[in-house]
Amino acid sequence: MRIIHLADLHFGKSIHGVSLLDNGDQAYWVDRFLELVDRQKPDAIVIAGDVYDRSAPSGDAVELLSRMLTGLSDRDIPVMMVAGNHDSVQRLSFASQMLAQQKLYISRPLFGSDQLERVTLNDDDGPVTFWLMPYVYPALISQTLEDDSLRDYDSAVRALLERQNVDFSSRNVLIAHQNVTAGGIEAERGGSETMIGGVGQIDYHCFDGFDYVALGHIHAAYPVGRETVRYAGSPMCYHFNEVRQPEKGSLLIELGVKGTPVQITVQKIPPLHPMRELRGSLDQLREAELSFPRENEYLRLVLTDQRLSPEISAFFDELFRSRGSILMERCSEYDPFHENASAPTASAVEQKSICELFSDFYSERSGGEVPDEDDMELLTFIEELALHADVHTNPGEAEIEKILTYVSRQEAKV
Repeated sequence: MRIIHLADLHFGKSIHGVSLLDNGDQAYWVDRFLELVDRQKPDAIVIAGDVYDRSAPSGDAVELLSRMLTGLSDRDIPVMMVAGNHDSVQRLSFASQMLAQQKLYISRPLFGSDQLERVTLNDDDGPVTFWLMPYVYPALISQTLEDDSLRDYDSAVRALLERQNVDFSSRNVLIAHQNVTAGGIEAERGGSETMIGGVGQIDYHCFDGFDYVALGHIHAAYPVGRETVRYAGSPMCYHFNEVRQPEKGSLLIELGVKGTPVQITVQKIPPLHPMRELRGSLDQLREAELSFPRENEYLRLVLTDQRLSPEISAFFDELFRSRGSILMERCSEYDPFHENASAPTASAVEQKSICELFSDFYSERSGGEVPDEDDMELLTFIEELALHADVHTNPGEAEIEKILTYVSRQEAKV
């Protein structure tokens, strides 16, 4: 069975104020992806979360996803899609029963049920069952399974999967959107996915028995622990740190007879506007860009030998604009007096989750002490609610009630 694995589409994403919808980047990628599908003729497509860039997506983002899924439906290709931490599982699963009749299968919310959405397809080698697990966190699973002992991601996900009655004698594919690690070691993240924070570690052994695990959340494509537990990565760079990652693309997965090696190949799709970072002295950068002109790029300029003056900024702005490129970010690392050498940079702060920033602030204000486990657990719980809240509304009674209930249950354990 031939499967294309995608993740982290982030339809509706903007970078430094430039909308990737309005500027054509994401629509261009959708068109190229459908051409790839026509060439590869997969039996199924899995999308491992963060379909949208925010839980309440714009109308244009919804329209683009609709166009992509309609194109796949016209080709009669089954699609399995799960909600990521940027998505609203309730919004994404709207009309899911009706859409399933068109071979579009979407992860269901866990509220009121401990059973994951599952889909079984067949080929000449027998059945393949796809398990659709939306982004989950310990408090949600603890409430669903009515088990207050589930307080970390790894044990919570293990408990959830144990409820699924998976037949490991046949082929199984899990689709998930989580922070999966091997031996507690996290990969270097790209930049854009770290802004959401609050995602705890799950060891890859949690998924032992599954023939393939299609992961989303981390924007680089790489295996975790074993070759068949994989992040697909984002389809294009969403942060300048991600230009250091391998070229973006989807994964073509080929499942043969149960127990035989799984074939995995990267299917590259060049972006409409490649991202590039320019770093060096003024003379180096000016000579390089005048000698080797490139067009239609998104650029970040880092000056190393002097401060960034309005004249320097205007020169590069005009140079790149004449080539159809956009200078999205410009800065200088030059500091002759080494002022604020110990102060964290904006990039370093950006890499931290809300919980980590709170912990740093707490330690700074309390003479080096760190928040205790209960404080951090409560903050993590509130952060998870915030990540899934509607950004256009004030906190509702339901969210406040969840926080009060959580606090009461924690106090009852003391």
